Amino acid sequence: MIKAGIIGGAGYTAGELLRLLVSHPEVEVEWVHSTSNAGAPVTDVHEGLVGDTDLRFAETFDLKACDVVFLCQGHGFSRKFWEENEMPAGLKVVDLAQDYRDESEGYVYGLPEVRRDAIRNCRKLANPGCFATAIQLALLPLAASGVLKDGEIHVTGITGSTGAGVKPGATTHFSWRNNNLSVYKAFEHQHLKEIKMTLGALQDGIEPDISFIPVRGDFARGIFVMADITTGMSIGEAVGMYRDFYAGAAFTFVSDRPVDLKQVVNTNKCVISLEKHGDKLLVISAIDNLLKGASGQAVQNMNLMFGLPECTGLALKASAF
Repeated sequence: MIKAGIIGGAGYTAGELLRLLVSHPEVEVEWVHSTSNAGAPVTDVHEGLVGDTDLRFAETFDLKACDVVFLCQGHGFSRKFWEENEMPAGLKVVDLAQDYRDESEGYVYGLPEVRRDAIRNCRKLANPGCFATAIQLALLPLAASGVLKDGEIHVTGITGSTGAGVKPGATTHFSWRNNNLSVYKAFEHQHLKEIKMTLGALQDGIEPDISFIPVRGDFARGIFVMADITTGMSIGEAVGMYRDFYAGAAFTFVSDRPVDLKQVVNTNKCVISLEKHGDKLLVISAIDNLLKGASGQAVQNMNLMFGLPECTGLALKASAF
């Protein structure tokens, strides 16, 4: 059994991670660390786990007792964590923050659709961001074919409120978010850096010109991305390119029908559809921000790091109704 520990166990991503790990056939959760909840049952915070686990939040942690540690704290805390703690020999790390997504200090960027072999052989992994995952999966085949080298890419993405984290804020509480939409960080979202890094690597180091408008949605979970480019490629050529590119992907699928968000919520899937309107190619990509955009992808990466089939512990059904 793979012995796992979780640092920062009280947030949404940690809760989803625990939901997956406590039922994973090859994993035993050794401890879940949370200073603010130390001693309390995990189910006091993650109520959906009632009946699934008797774990309590730990005030201390033993890195040597684990084979893998998941870092689920806020951005900036991972670097501080390793400044204060020594990484034991043989320990593997999956970091869900953005601290090492530039692949500094030996970390591998964990997007399985393009980095599978590197992930299998790495010890330290930086899990991609949620918007970054949805947008990259929408554009990877185009970058690999060189289509994105010229011209601007327009992207609009709508995200659920859980993407903002568990702590309430002015733009996350129910009375403001419900029946409401708003734009934030237009053209400047922090995930653009990792998106351009990955796409640029596929097209001779030329980073694409992406105009990205993020939108806060009035729903809890999921990301719905709409990207368009100008191209002379036919719809048949585009669909064939996407299907060829994702032929070996465990969780990314190209659909003949229009995509809706409920197809992916509560799953580790990305579902993509394509449309052609004149010289415009529209690519629609949908994921669950807490699963394929965070904790599900983290477990998928852990599976690869330990030589397990990617889908292990991730057979989840969409919450269509």
